[in-house]
Amino acid sequence: MQPGNKIFDDLSKLMTNAMGVAQGARAEAETAMKSIMDRWFADRDFVSREEFDAVRAMAQKAREENEALKARIEALEAKTNL
Repeated sequence: MQPGNKIFDDLSKLMTNAMGVAQGARAEAETAMKSIMDRWFADRDFVSREEFDAVRAMAQKAREENEALKARIEALEAKTNL
C-alpha cells in the first residue's frame, strides 16, 4: 500500500503546484489587462465623473442666469414700449 500512497502524494503535490502556477498566471494576466485598459482610457481623454458633474453644474447655473437675464430684458423692453 505504501507505493500507491506515494504516487497519490506526488500527484497531489503536482496538482497543488499546478494550481499555484495557474493562479499566479491569472493574477499576472489581470494586472496586464488592467494596465492595458488604463492606458487605453487615458489615451482617449475621457473625463472623470467628478469633472463631468462639475461642468454639468456650471452649465446648469449658466442656463439659470441666462433665463434670469432674459426675463429682465423682457421686463425692461415691456417698460420702454409703454
